[in-house]
Order: sequence, then structure tokens, then C-alpha cells
Amino acid sequence: MEGTVNEFAHGHGMRRCRYRGQGKVHLQHVLTAIAINIERLSGLPPTEEALPPRRPTAFQNYLDQHEIPRPKSWRTLGT
Repeated sequence: MEGTVNEFAHGHGMRRCRYRGQGKVHLQHVLTAIAINIERLSGLPPTEEALPPRRPTAFQNYLDQHEIPRPKSWRTLGT
């Protein structure tokens, strides 16, 4: 459920409404939800290309040059 809400809010720009008034905003949300469902049912890949990976930071380059292993995420440091 949270992934669906996240996709709705971030992937389709529903943080800001295009219209003013509760009725118009509700209609916009309903029509956007229908469009998302049609897109999911169609099975086609999304139209947007995936963003290219970011370049490594200077610190990451330093670790790589000195062959120091680095975790994929800072969240794994304490485990």
C-alpha cells in the first residue's frame, strides 16, 4: 500500500494539485488513479528512462583506489 501511495505522490506529481476546490481536486485524483491502473494493467514499461547512476564521490574514489571495501549503504555499517 505504501508503495502505491508513494508512486501516486511522487511519480505522478500529486503533491500539488492542478485545480482549486475539493470537487475538482477529487476528480483529478480519481482520474489519475484510473490512469495509473490502466498503466499497470497494460504491462508496458514506464515511459520515463531510469536515471543514470551518480558518479562516485571523492571519498568513494579514494576507497576504491586504496582497495578499501565500502558497503553499498551506510545502513549496513552497524550490522
